[in-house]
Amino acid sequence: MINTFCKKPLWEVSQKLVSVASGAEKADLVITGAKLVNVCTKEILENIDVAVSEGRIAMVGNCQHCIGENTTVVDANGKYLAPAFMDGHIHVESSMLSVGEYAKAVVTHGTSGIFMDPHEICNVLGLNGVKYMLEDAKRTPLKAMLTTPSCVPAVAGFEDTGAKIDPEDVAETMTWDACVGLGEMMNFPGILYANPHTHGIVGETLKAGKIVTGHYSLPETDKGLNAYIASGVRCCHESTREEDSLAKMRLGMYALLREGSAWHDLKEVVKAITKHEVDSRFACLISDDTHPNTLQSQGHLDHIVKRAIQEGVDPVTAIQMVTINVAQCFQLDHEMGSVTPSKCADMVLIDDLENCHVTDVFIDGEYVAKNGKLVKEFPEYVYPDDARHSVHLDPMDKRVFDIPVSGETAKVHVMEVIPARVGTYDRVIEMPVIDGKLQANPERDILKVAVFDRHKRTGTVGRGFVKGFGIHKGALAQTVAHDAHNLLVVGTNDEDMTLAANTLIACGGGLVAVVDGKIIGHVPLPIAGLMSDRPLEEMSVKIGELEKAWKDMGCELPSPFMTMALIPLACLPETRLTNRGLVDCRTFQFIDLIEK
Repeated sequence: MINTFCKKPLWEVSQKLVSVASGAEKADLVITGAKLVNVCTKEILENIDVAVSEGRIAMVGNCQHCIGENTTVVDANGKYLAPAFMDGHIHVESSMLSVGEYAKAVVTHGTSGIFMDPHEICNVLGLNGVKYMLEDAKRTPLKAMLTTPSCVPAVAGFEDTGAKIDPEDVAETMTWDACVGLGEMMNFPGILYANPHTHGIVGETLKAGKIVTGHYSLPETDKGLNAYIASGVRCCHESTREEDSLAKMRLGMYALLREGSAWHDLKEVVKAITKHEVDSRFACLISDDTHPNTLQSQGHLDHIVKRAIQEGVDPVTAIQMVTINVAQCFQLDHEMGSVTPSKCADMVLIDDLENCHVTDVFIDGEYVAKNGKLVKEFPEYVYPDDARHSVHLDPMDKRVFDIPVSGETAKVHVMEVIPARVGTYDRVIEMPVIDGKLQANPERDILKVAVFDRHKRTGTVGRGFVKGFGIHKGALAQTVAHDAHNLLVVGTNDEDMTLAANTLIACGGGLVAVVDGKIIGHVPLPIAGLMSDRPLEEMSVKIGELEKAWKDMGCELPSPFMTMALIPLACLPETRLTNRGLVDCRTFQFIDLIEK
């Protein structure tokens, strides 16, 4: 893998690095007196210096001879020096921040690089949206490495999106400097049943010699998992059980252990490391989806490392899982992921290893953050107009939510969400028919849900029911609705659902909560209906207010709008609702809402 993310290519500066290490030339930066977290040998080395030149590490050891009159010297004062952290799977759009604001949020916590899969914006705007995010990222010190969206739509034939990605599109992106591989291949049925289009997308990635990232959410870890890995998929973040992550590692697949705002899988999946005498080299820690208030209150990978340590992982092992293991997964360990000669000088100082408290951050040898504050400024980026007008719907009448049914009762397929998990249960519940229609029944925790195509004015709408949110009044709507990001509305009554939907149509997308005809929480997301260009602090407050609105409505789920956003994602078990109807994700067939 050719790395384009260091300040300068190694071939251009290798002679200079040799001269600095030998003392013939002086370093740009020397960090002295550190406890080195050596992720190569899994040990901590005392009183180590590191010399940096041209953005790369020239020497590790006693570097006093590398110091000249123009060398910046940073005394570590006995702090731990480790490689900066890398997130092996992340959707920036899920933070609802622009890439620039996201960078401000995570760099201060020790993150130097992310392997981002922008399939959210790609579903709305196509590859133009991906390009906009890459342009946004260029202005920041954060290394935003692209894994090209592989599933747009997520599962073909089950939803309407704003764009479509074919093998030819993937082949084009593989020539981009920012691209290191393919985003999560969610269409595992297409892989397992040898769909030519799906394998064509993977094939173009393999032809380019780049990494295919995965999404295998089935509990079956025998023939299916073997077949999926045999296709060339290198890693997967969809483990929710100890046996899932262990089986993947045993088959040479990198298990990306997830801990995000809503998906708290780490406690269970990390047991593959803590309960078994296995090598952890095939385990990485990732966030997948994180909201701004989580980033501000808890942090990013530093928080996930801390959580792993709390679950019994050795601190050095946990740091390996966000540094060298990630680099090796993406075949970039010859350039990144360790504090060793020739590597990019992406480093952090940590004063409390057990709690992974990061005090100082260096990227390409530049001092970028200190004591939780950025010390490096970067210019603004403005997203083009076509990214800001993406909700193509006319105002609605409440009759659009009607679900007419004959008879006095009906047996209805109801999706039940699982707290802090991505799955749902398919429940068949007998519901009363009132005035010839099915209605929400908040007393039984059953809400009405509708999904509207917001991209191409097809007029398609899926209607159904969901339980598990605990909401007893009002309605919620959002254009963050994986992965097609159509307009999703959930509620206890049609009037509030109508107001919620029309509020987002008017503002160009976002999240909204309505109770008794009044808006009690609203987060506009003008960029593709997914992101805001407002600062982290402001977005954190708005999301906090929306979370309070959810609680006032009766919901106690963690990050409930993230759980709600998965209602239309037709590649997760057991049932989902898209703008085309109710999908059984165990058989990948549409099913009737009413069981005959």
